[in-house]
Amino acid sequence: MPARRLLLVHAHPDDETLTTGGTIARYTADPDCEVTVVTCTLGEEGEVIGPELAELAPDRGDQLGGYRIRELDAALAALGGPRHRWLGGPGRWRDSGMVLAGHGTRAALPPQLHPRAFAAPEPFGTQLAQLLEIIDEVRPQVLVSYASDGSYGHPDHVRAHELAVAAAGARPDVVAKLYFAVRSSALLDAGLAELHSALGGDPDRTGLRWPEPDEHPGHDVAAVTTRVDVDAHDDARVAAMRAHATQIEVRSGDGWIAFAMSNGIVQPLLGVEEYVLAGAPPGTTESDLFEGVDG
Repeated sequence: MPARRLLLVHAHPDDETLTTGGTIARYTADPDCEVTVVTCTLGEEGEVIGPELAELAPDRGDQLGGYRIRELDAALAALGGPRHRWLGGPGRWRDSGMVLAGHGTRAALPPQLHPRAFAAPEPFGTQLAQLLEIIDEVRPQVLVSYASDGSYGHPDHVRAHELAVAAAGARPDVVAKLYFAVRSSALLDAGLAELHSALGGDPDRTGLRWPEPDEHPGHDVAAVTTRVDVDAHDDARVAAMRAHATQIEVRSGDGWIAFAMSNGIVQPLLGVEEYVLAGAPPGTTESDLFEGVDG
């Protein structure tokens, strides 16, 4: 068994790339580390970018989930080929969908849920048992998921957080550190400023819409404990984003890279991925998820 073992729990295909892609690439490249990604749904309710594949959408052919399996396989290969598990098997839990709520890109639970919806309250115990089965197999010292708000409120992200917290609590002899992946407002603003400069002050060059103030949710920078440098893995991250073509649009030019989801709002490619270490004492500052972990 490798000396260092990392398990990441994500809600949908593409979340692993958008939220922790650099981290996955960095630790997968470490020969002493085994990385496993758990994906909880097929992302069936996602919006589809571009007209070519529009008939895959849930309100049309409802074939998006199966297509995104292929996208995820390609993205994980681009990130170095970490191990992968579907929670309960592929298709066991369905993307719950979301409705926009509040300012910007915040989300909330839709009024009606599919019978297999991942975020439905009833199956939590079954889902936890499935995650614990994976943990018992992988025995990760480090477990990663989202913060309690699910980054932007998506109910499936919130459920993934709840499962990760419960699983870490149920296996304290295995999971030494639990992290919540976040993106601080300070980091996002700095990234947007750097992108704006690289564009020569002309954001229209991206062909995407520049965000309004606070339109992209951001975490409190004071809560961030851990900053993982992922600059060296830009090529892998961009390739993984391009693999998720139904969900992510990548734009690039001389000296700049940007991307957007189906809403067309520009986001910068950041050289750091931020985390909050659960239960960390005040003032904790790290640059390695395995800091203080014995093999």
